[in-house]
Amino acid sequence: MRKLLNTLYVTSSDAYLSLDGENIVILKGEVEAARVPLHNLESIISFGYTGASPALMGACAKKNIALSFLTQSGRFLARIVGEVRGNVILRKTQYNLSENEEESVKIAKNIIIGKIYNSRWVIERAIRDYALRLDAEKLRQASRFLANSLNYVSNCNDLGEIRGFEGEAAAQYFNVFDDLILQQKEYFYFRGRNKRPPRDNINAMLSFAYTLLAHDVAAALETVGLDPYVGFLHRDRPGRVSLALDLMEELRSVYADRFVISLINMRIVNEKGFFQKENGAVLMDDATRKSILSAWQSRKQERITHPFLNEKVEWGLVPYVQAMLLARYIRGDLDEYPPFLWK
Repeated sequence: MRKLLNTLYVTSSDAYLSLDGENIVILKGEVEAARVPLHNLESIISFGYTGASPALMGACAKKNIALSFLTQSGRFLARIVGEVRGNVILRKTQYNLSENEEESVKIAKNIIIGKIYNSRWVIERAIRDYALRLDAEKLRQASRFLANSLNYVSNCNDLGEIRGFEGEAAAQYFNVFDDLILQQKEYFYFRGRNKRPPRDNINAMLSFAYTLLAHDVAAALETVGLDPYVGFLHRDRPGRVSLALDLMEELRSVYADRFVISLINMRIVNEKGFFQKENGAVLMDDATRKSILSAWQSRKQERITHPFLNEKVEWGLVPYVQAMLLARYIRGDLDEYPPFLWK
């Protein structure tokens, strides 16, 4: 099991990352702002355009430390990938399965079953915990729709059909998402998913959380030897981590969405941390972004019982476990890929 280390988040847009021995040094102009030993890190995420030294990028690639660059709003820019060290047989098998639609369907189907199952669980959990504060019947209708969607997806033999049922299920799930917000309703409301750019506070937070999750999943896939750019549900597109987007589907609701909901309901964030640009895009200020990153790192340390392994693991290790299980399926060690079905 991979030890859960730390992610270093560099939130200053004018910070430059350099290497000094075995340490990452964060410079603001000519002034050293921070110094962190590389052996304490599993990944680095920098929010800004200033960049990093070639020496640091080389050290990160050598030590298998994921280094990603994002804009201040959390939009992905680039990811540093070093020499491929994955099992060549595993990757060749992955590429062959990706080219075979019948084999791709087998994996994509289980991933979307996991996504719909977990989305339904989030709704059922809300009904159980807050029945007196919610329109329980409205949520039950959405839950029943998702239950039916699970049956439809289970019988699918076409990627297009799987995407269609997934889209309908996602629409029903997001149709009741606003009901799950119990605090600060005046400033945190959800009228539908929008992105590029997000146009309200919740969508800004969701996009940010999804970017963090995609980074973690891509790093996990690299760790087990899979190519994060070659997917089964999301097809090949230059620069897109298609397999990472595949694998994170089943984790969106229980990992990222519940995280965003908890930030609002527990008042970890408030309306003062958001501002709207002239083009309608809603962004977070630095203080709010730092609060969210701190909470994200804390959430990754929380321990759960993995539903397939039946072992205690940290939330932050879930992407690595799922990547490992997918690799085992591709190698032929498992009869099918077991999605993360949270209970």
